[in-house]
Amino acid sequence: MLGLRLALVAPLSLLASGSTAASVHLPTDPLRFFVGRTESVGRVKVMFHKDYGTHSSGQGRIEPDGSLVLVQQVFDDGKPPHERRWRVRQVGPGHYAGTMTEAVGPVTIDRLGERYRFRFRMHGRLSVEQLLTPLPGGRSASNVAKIRKFGMVVATTNGIVRKVAAD
Repeated sequence: MLGLRLALVAPLSLLASGSTAASVHLPTDPLRFFVGRTESVGRVKVMFHKDYGTHSSGQGRIEPDGSLVLVQQVFDDGKPPHERRWRVRQVGPGHYAGTMTEAVGPVTIDRLGERYRFRFRMHGRLSVEQLLTPLPGGRSASNVAKIRKFGMVVATTNGIVRKVAAD
């Protein structure tokens, strides 16, 4: 249904990564969180379908131009694994832009207080808004996304992204 290979569970989810145990502090270069390995786990709910689990493993690097390249192996319950590729760069203070293999057109990312909001479109006239919120400790973030079609929420995902190791 809706061609949902949800591009949501482990996108650049820890753009908001650095924090202390007591409070959250955003890093000066959040793209660096993804250098090395990251992983995510989550649950996808699609209207009129059974919920399913999803997880991914990512490997990231910073290119000479400062952009992040992140390659993820995505495993959705009941579906064949697939690869997702991101390329993101900072375009202004608190603003990022990039591409992702499952997006139709650009991905925009904006810092909203201590969260980051991703927006992009997918095939099937789907519109995605994703909020990523850092968790205490700076090594993980919660990920909540809503997928809309004609303005109506048709799917959601909730998950966690965490830093596994640096290169």
